[in-house]
Amino acid sequence: MSRTQRLLDLLQLLRAYRYPVTAQALAQELGISVRTLYRDIASLQQQGANITGEPGLGYVLKPGFMLPPLMFSEEEIEALVLGSRWVAERGDQRLAAAARTALHKVAAVLPDDLRRALDTNTLLVGPDDKQADFDTALPLLRAAIRQEHKVLVQYADAKGNQSERMIWPFALGFFEHLRVLVAWCELRQEIRHFRTDRILSFKVYPIRYPQRRQALLQQWRQQEGIPEKPL
Repeated sequence: MSRTQRLLDLLQLLRAYRYPVTAQALAQELGISVRTLYRDIASLQQQGANITGEPGLGYVLKPGFMLPPLMFSEEEIEALVLGSRWVAERGDQRLAAAARTALHKVAAVLPDDLRRALDTNTLLVGPDDKQADFDTALPLLRAAIRQEHKVLVQYADAKGNQSERMIWPFALGFFEHLRVLVAWCELRQEIRHFRTDRILSFKVYPIRYPQRRQALLQQWRQQEGIPEKPL
């Protein structure tokens, strides 16, 4: 878990308590040490969070604190809602659930007028009737990408020819009706694209491949002539 995510989780947790809660209880719920909890409390206080209390007595978050990055324009709200709804319809079950949860977390900390804009948003995403049935495998492949682990795949090409490949997955493309895994292929000694609906089986090996996925991604962009875009 990143430090930013931990601070956001701490804020959400403090909002759930109307009365002071001890550092030990907060640390236990977050799965961190009390020492780290004290540092996180101090960081939030420096950023303007009105957290009162002290070690041994407990802490409470006074209402009204809003992190600046969570103040959005109406078009930013529309982009968040549309993107989350697209993922909820096109992603695997775990990714879809994460999109809905993320949107709920955003809604929980928005001021009333922006929350209404989010709740009444009418940008819709239709269902994907042609989505490939690869739902249970995608979370495992996404985890392999994050951890930079090698994956052995049994793959069938467009003609039905089957082959076994050891690959280094580093990106996953979500298109309207299919998903494409981008990986370095040890057999071909180059970056290749693998449609997930043609992967017959796969096994993730807990072995890190020798390059960082960001370097592979940059190499792929240069190969495909795709400009790097900021987040």
